[in-house]
Amino acid sequence: MEEFMPFVPLLVIFLIIVIKSIRQINQYERGILFKRGKYSKVLEPGWHIIWPIFESCKKIDIRTRAVDVPEQVAITSDNVSIKINAVIYYKVFDAGKALCEVENFQYAVGQLAQTTMRNVVGTVTLDQLLTDREKISSNICQIIDKATDPWGVKVENVELKDISLSQEMQRVMAKVAEAEREKNAVITKAEGEVEAAKNLAEAANMMGNTPGALHLRTLATINDLSSDQSNTVVFALPVEVLRALEGLGNKNKKDK
Repeated sequence: MEEFMPFVPLLVIFLIIVIKSIRQINQYERGILFKRGKYSKVLEPGWHIIWPIFESCKKIDIRTRAVDVPEQVAITSDNVSIKINAVIYYKVFDAGKALCEVENFQYAVGQLAQTTMRNVVGTVTLDQLLTDREKISSNICQIIDKATDPWGVKVENVELKDISLSQEMQRVMAKVAEAEREKNAVITKAEGEVEAAKNLAEAANMMGNTPGALHLRTLATINDLSSDQSNTVVFALPVEVLRALEGLGNKNKKDK
């Protein structure tokens, strides 16, 4: 035992170094191992021994991140100034590229999202932006995802959160909507009048071709008016009718 006593301190130092060299990689992380400053491999979750001085390890979180893109001022293709913000969802699929190919992939993805959002909004009109929000979001997502592939980053989704217009533009849009409703009301009223005129013309034609129909209609109208006792009905008879009645009376007198 005495022969091994001089090695005990060395063994204790070695155990301390081994314990200090243990690195834990969690399930949601990946470790990037560098040997003598050179990229070696990606470490999977678990315990790993990283020898000091010779090796180093950087951890990368591979969970999906939700990043709020700050509000951007953009101009649509029809020269309307708007303020728009969004949220982008992305995750790291290659930890080695995310650490070695770009200095700060979080900052790079955020800046790329802002630039792409302004560029895409500049290619569409305000009406398209308001009605085809999902299509435009998908287009932005595809452009960002293609640009971030060399960085080992996968863009899963982009959602446009809010689109703000100036007060003047809101008043203009309200006037346009009001004018559109008035136009629809006038068109609907005109179509109703045309339909009513067609029905009246058809009814007049039928009454003119049917003997006694006009007299029955006149009597029905008088009956409707007489249902309310507070109404005073003035019924005008043509002069020809009065003369015919007078002639009929004179004839009866002569016969007597």
